Amino acid sequence: MANGIHHVTAIAGPARRNLDFYTRVLGQRFVKKTVNFDDPGTYHFYFGDEAGNPGTIMTFFPWEHVAPGRLGIGETQETSYRVPKASLGFWTHRFIEQGVVHDKLEQRFGQTVLPFKDPDGMRLALVGIEGIEQEAAWTVPGIPAEHALRGFYGVTLLLDKIEATAAVLTDVFGFEETATEGYITRYQVPGIEIGGVVDLRAAGEFLPARPGAGSVHHVAFQAKDDTEQAEMAEKLRKNHGLHPTEQKDRDYFRSIYFRSPGGVLFEIATLDPGFAVDEPKDSLGQALKLPKGLEGFRARIEDMLPDLGDEMVAEQ
Repeated sequence: MANGIHHVTAIAGPARRNLDFYTRVLGQRFVKKTVNFDDPGTYHFYFGDEAGNPGTIMTFFPWEHVAPGRLGIGETQETSYRVPKASLGFWTHRFIEQGVVHDKLEQRFGQTVLPFKDPDGMRLALVGIEGIEQEAAWTVPGIPAEHALRGFYGVTLLLDKIEATAAVLTDVFGFEETATEGYITRYQVPGIEIGGVVDLRAAGEFLPARPGAGSVHHVAFQAKDDTEQAEMAEKLRKNHGLHPTEQKDRDYFRSIYFRSPGGVLFEIATLDPGFAVDEPKDSLGQALKLPKGLEGFRARIEDMLPDLGDEMVAEQ
């Protein structure tokens, strides 16, 4: 098995601000507009590439008045995207123009990286990759194709100790340890370029994470189908003493969840049926989609949801 990242789900503040940043400022496609299955009065946004391919999907639960989170042990410290290396200058200027909080370019594992934050303080980064200019890219006004995002590079997890989490990554998901730099050990899936990197940062004794705006809720890894997902769940139980949940139908994938040894919530999500199961690819994200059990409450739910105004990005 070789399984990269499927999606990353985080908590945000006001929905309109979140939608504007990830579509207009970062240039991702608004792939799906639905609701939090456990809190239907709250949106669940999905942002990604043109088709909503696994490895490109950032999702959010935006709560209008949520308190800020606090970075700490047992949390995703940073989520990084791939961009052509020659585009890092473009993105630096764009962040200045758009008022995006960002740091100077830095070197990590021999790569040039531009760290930045979204409006809720979520820690993000752009990793410059050579030779990906010709990869397909979703574009929006102001972001030419040659500079657009090309899916996830990976995530950095902040942990007390890394050994037990590393064992899950290598045994269950097919990652391999490739390098260490300072307190960070890098794990990669051979042959997977998009979403194929997990960095584990050993921080020792430190404050635990406090969920809130700007914090990652969970990281989801790919399973080809139900059979592979079941095999991964069995490995978690037998080899690691972990107990994933029963399978949950999320309409666009089927998921199981478990708390990793380092405290980070992991999900394993199937590749099927995908985001085009309930609306054409050309109109992804335009209509509010509700789970079957909630369709009868559509009018009430629409009344509860925040107004998104005219924040939808014009598509090219």
